Amino acid sequence: MTEQPRVKIAAIDDDETILEIYETGLAAAGFELRTFSDPKRARDFFAKALLSEMPDVILMDIMMPGLDGISLMGDIRSKDAAAHIPIIAVSGLNDAATLNDALLFGAMDYMVKPFDLEVLTDKINKAAEISKKRAPKP
Repeated sequence: MTEQPRVKIAAIDDDETILEIYETGLAAAGFELRTFSDPKRARDFFAKALLSEMPDVILMDIMMPGLDGISLMGDIRSKDAAAHIPIIAVSGLNDAATLNDALLFGAMDYMVKPFDLEVLTDKINKAAEISKKRAPKP
């Protein structure tokens, strides 16, 4: 019996505490994680990464210094190798305008901080299924 490959997640958030929650909680749930505390480094990764290095799902903070999550979504969506990847916006902002912008500019789902790790895990699994269907074939 072959083992299913682990779902790969790229998490982008300037809050180190949130990244630690991702690293411990999501890794314990069986996900493979790559974290970025600097959105510009995440943008550089997506600009240069090979298709095989791309994550299945992206967790994206909205409010970050230097480059906000909405702009970063647009940058990621403009790369052919990353355009299919579902993005889940995870933000402390809970207003309709931010939610609308996130969904309009590329997020498939939205979670408000503080979040329930079990609910986030369910959203990631659903997004990973969509990602597998949309992914370009190598």
